[in-house]
Amino acid sequence: MGMFLLRKVAIALATMLAVSFLIFLALEVNVEDVAVKVLGQYSTVEQRAAWLAQNGYNDPFLLRYVRWLGQFVAGDWGMSTFFRAPVVDMVLPRLAASAILAGGALLVIVIFGLGLGVLAGMRPGSLLDRMISVFSVVTTSIPDFASAVFLSGIFVFWLGLLPGASTMISGLSLAELVLPVSVLGLYSMGYLARVTRASMVDVMGTHYIRTARLKGASMGRIVLRHALRNALITPVTVIMLQLPWLLSGVIVIEVFYAYKGFGTLLYDAALNQDIYLIEACAMISVLVVVLSQILSDLLYGWLNPRITLGARA
Repeated sequence: MGMFLLRKVAIALATMLAVSFLIFLALEVNVEDVAVKVLGQYSTVEQRAAWLAQNGYNDPFLLRYVRWLGQFVAGDWGMSTFFRAPVVDMVLPRLAASAILAGGALLVIVIFGLGLGVLAGMRPGSLLDRMISVFSVVTTSIPDFASAVFLSGIFVFWLGLLPGASTMISGLSLAELVLPVSVLGLYSMGYLARVTRASMVDVMGTHYIRTARLKGASMGRIVLRHALRNALITPVTVIMLQLPWLLSGVIVIEVFYAYKGFGTLLYDAALNQDIYLIEACAMISVLVVVLSQILSDLLYGWLNPRITLGARA
């Protein structure tokens, strides 16, 4: 298990290093463009040259990259060129706000997605199975921005039960979280239900499940004690893959509902060409994706120990 984890961590670090180089290459290979974005388009040539020399932009590219990477690891993410504030002081609170939103959505996805998938897979071909399958197909066919418009039209403009914006001006409000969490959870919930249902059907048809039935074990005992762990191997991988999707999905939903999170911060940074803020947001996004993959591999190895044994070999 130790070698398996070390191998995954080494691959993750190599991936982050490669992506960080590409990010720096895309945003800072043209030093003149960097100077214009920082000082503004009305700055003079002399001002830009002085700024570039003062901040080490006349050094070789690889030296600048290593220095930038070291500063990022040390927590020095620079100053936002648009907001005129330290980037680290802006990113961390917004990331925490998005974690609340994504965490609520992930809770909805796991509870309802797994629950519906298990119920459908217990009795394939039944009326309940068909109803859940139709619901899953419909929800996964509608993109998140369309679901946001649809749900807002019903619960905000028609019924007037929920607020149409999630600005959190007066602090954390559960009512303002209902719509964005529902929109984020709806699509993935249906997809996870379909995957869980397929995995559950396969497990329920195995020999040891039929043997348990012949011995007179109840359906609840069969599902909880025998079928569920093996049926969860594929859904757990899908759940972990939802973390990167949630990180990208929150951008659309946060902008739609005016939610002050990581997504809107990245949107504002891109809109205003805030180079240092874009770099920090991109690196955080890569870190979340890499960590989710490591966690997915660990959970997969726990559910299926043969993966660990294969890694040792």
